[in-house]
Amino acid sequence: MIPSLYRLGAALICAGALLATATPAAADAGYPAKPIRLVVPYAAGGPTDTFARALVAGWSRQLKAQIVIENRTGAGTLVGTEYVSKATPDGYTLLLTTVAHAVNPSIHDALPYRTIEDFAPVGLAARAPLVLVVNKKLPVGNLKEFIAYLKAHPGQVNYSSAGVGSAPHLGAELLNYMSDTKTVHVPYRGSAPAMADLIGGHVAFMFDSAPTGLAQVRAGTVKLLATTMAARLPQTPDAPAVAEVVPGYEAYTWNAVFAPANTPPEVIRKLTDTLGATLKEPALQAKAVDLGLQLEPNPTPQALAQFVRAEIAKWKPVAVAANMKAD
Repeated sequence: MIPSLYRLGAALICAGALLATATPAAADAGYPAKPIRLVVPYAAGGPTDTFARALVAGWSRQLKAQIVIENRTGAGTLVGTEYVSKATPDGYTLLLTTVAHAVNPSIHDALPYRTIEDFAPVGLAARAPLVLVVNKKLPVGNLKEFIAYLKAHPGQVNYSSAGVGSAPHLGAELLNYMSDTKTVHVPYRGSAPAMADLIGGHVAFMFDSAPTGLAQVRAGTVKLLATTMAARLPQTPDAPAVAEVVPGYEAYTWNAVFAPANTPPEVIRKLTDTLGATLKEPALQAKAVDLGLQLEPNPTPQALAQFVRAEIAKWKPVAVAANMKAD
């Protein structure tokens, strides 16, 4: 009697163990079973939000589940990023963020999350080049003359940006760092007022996103000197890349997707696979051209993890040299 009970108990324990190990796989096989929240730590209507909405249109189809954009703004992306870092790691709360994610550790004394450890990378989705534009009255005709002008007027030439730690701010300070120039940063609350004061002659130059900057170039309100990817942009083949005058220079913002740490690998794999398929859709590729984005051809978690570490290492000395601190 007792041995029989013993065998029964042992069998139940083994069955329970098998059930416990099978449950996550079963849950993963049914993923997604409800809508997914994609947290964007920027305001609605901005470039990151605009790309997010274009992305989820196709990604929802690929995943066969609704993806809902949730704009959680504040503290220079910290509010939305912290929210995702503390979310349940089940694949139903994701983060779409930018270069700010890699810069924040260098410009904040403390963060409410760990940039690497608290997130599971899903994939890099897109890169967004910048353009260097100047006020039309600035007495320079090309990039070489512009850098020579900065060197001749150290600390006397000011530039506008969309705010401390923004991609335009980083682009300008990387130029200072790599070309041994010194300019004065004038931060604004967004690109629109920064561009308005450039056009008005209150600042001398600006790095801006390619779509909005080139729109002003076409309107004749500012002068284009260069673009910021390693090679020239197809849209502006006559404009040099900054790297042609400052070897090694490259600055851009990017859009990448992260999940909370400890999200099941099977869920991450499904998210990455469907993200990659979405980025190959003709409709999104056409939209990316309009937005001035270069879509990532084959996103992987491993590549994104390496990319973020490289970005953190790249921008830290630039932030330190510029004494870049968040408000």
